[in-house]
Amino acid sequence: MDKLTDNAIMLKVKAGDLDRMGLLFQRYHRQLYGFLFHMTYQREAAEDMVQQVFYKMLKYRQNFTGSGEFIHWMYAIARNVLKDQGKRKKLVMAKDGVEDMADYLPGGTDVAEQLDKKQAAQGLHRAMAKLNDDEREILSLSRFQELKHQEIAQILNISEGAVKVRVHRAMCQLKEIYTKIER
Repeated sequence: MDKLTDNAIMLKVKAGDLDRMGLLFQRYHRQLYGFLFHMTYQREAAEDMVQQVFYKMLKYRQNFTGSGEFIHWMYAIARNVLKDQGKRKKLVMAKDGVEDMADYLPGGTDVAEQLDKKQAAQGLHRAMAKLNDDEREILSLSRFQELKHQEIAQILNISEGAVKVRVHRAMCQLKEIYTKIER
């Protein structure tokens, strides 16, 4: 069986084959969780919002035209869910966030190395939490979700050049905040 594109799967969902949404969930739930977690730093809230995004994709499946990329439509819904839930305001750093972020670090056998990685993750977590919502969002999309500048431009409805500038400025701001935290 040929691997169906995301757009083809979503068009089948739109046509009434709701079981196909499971394929999209398998492909994107972790990526979507990562984005929402980096925006809220609250594990349970991010998990709930992932469910809401997929619910809204089903609810509004008739709005999917297939003319653009599925992933852009998905992130647009995710951004709306963030707004709806009021999670785009400055959030207090969740205590379980550091452990969640440390889980994504590559493993090593040296205990000191593990401790250094965890401390670095804590510093990064604190620095990311101090960024404004737009800076945190653009870094989450570009660095954690590893989307291309062109894709981010389509998701945010801005030019590719604006994305490059915003990513650069956000990285500079993150570096400045991280340096202050580490002192």
